Amino acid sequence: MPGSGLTARLAALLLLAGLLTAAPPARAQIGGERYAAIVMDAATGEELLAVNAGAARYPASLTKMMTLYMVFEAMQQGRVTLATRIPVSRHAAGQQPSRLGLKPGGSITVREAILALVTKSANDVAAALGEYLGGSEVQFGRMMTRRAQALGMRDTSFRNASGLPDSNQVTTARDMAILSRALVRHFPRQYAYFNTQSFSWHGQTVRGHNRILDEYDGADGLKTGFIQASGFNLAASAARNGVRLIVVVFGGATSRERDEHVMALFDRGFALRGSEMMVASRGVAGPRLVGTAQAAPVAAPALPRRAAAAQAPR
Repeated sequence: MPGSGLTARLAALLLLAGLLTAAPPARAQIGGERYAAIVMDAATGEELLAVNAGAARYPASLTKMMTLYMVFEAMQQGRVTLATRIPVSRHAAGQQPSRLGLKPGGSITVREAILALVTKSANDVAAALGEYLGGSEVQFGRMMTRRAQALGMRDTSFRNASGLPDSNQVTTARDMAILSRALVRHFPRQYAYFNTQSFSWHGQTVRGHNRILDEYDGADGLKTGFIQASGFNLAASAARNGVRLIVVVFGGATSRERDEHVMALFDRGFALRGSEMMVASRGVAGPRLVGTAQAAPVAAPALPRRAAAAQAPR
């Protein structure tokens, strides 16, 4: 990794160290009051680090992880296959960017739709999937919410399939980590789609937004997100030496700042797990190496009155 990237990650780790000891936490961190983060062990669900993890936040395109969960579940139940064609309505085609450019009356296969969500974060594709699986996108939002609640995502409510701004579509960093873990555990084959960095669509190469896949050793998913009200979000997973961690960050001021912070959190999480394994290998009941700083819940900020296109999730 380039020296500049390593320096930035070390700086992010120093900020994290200050965050875990300062009071109140998260005030000087990325994104200010929109900031929230969690590091979770994917095997056990244990939280290694948490800051504002239960505070209400807007999911933006992290919403599409839930849309994909519903698609994978439909595949598992035999209701759709990768070859199933999803029709495109005028509503779906008219979604704000980011979008693939679907036309009303057209269609897209489930496989293409999955790839469009994990790379392009296409809102038109998400809406088409929601309409197909739920009958309408509104009904699909209700289905998503019920399934999320069943997974243990107690503080999450969905209103659409894409993550486009809705004041009632909220989640938490903890709930997004629970969803990330569920995708890894419930759909081990389909989870590999989250490692896709590009795909071909009508002769054009569609490239993804998730730079962590290139820049962090062991990273293999999941999803980026952005709207004005949330800042830059990311749910990520990485595996090293038999340990898989999930990191969720909300509220980055830029995508680069968010990415550097996520990589620093991965470094910290793997260091904690490595220390625990060393203690265990010696047969010593050492102290539990879990650093958790939990700030009081913060109400989700009011959505700014701006054009929806300026808030489009990606």
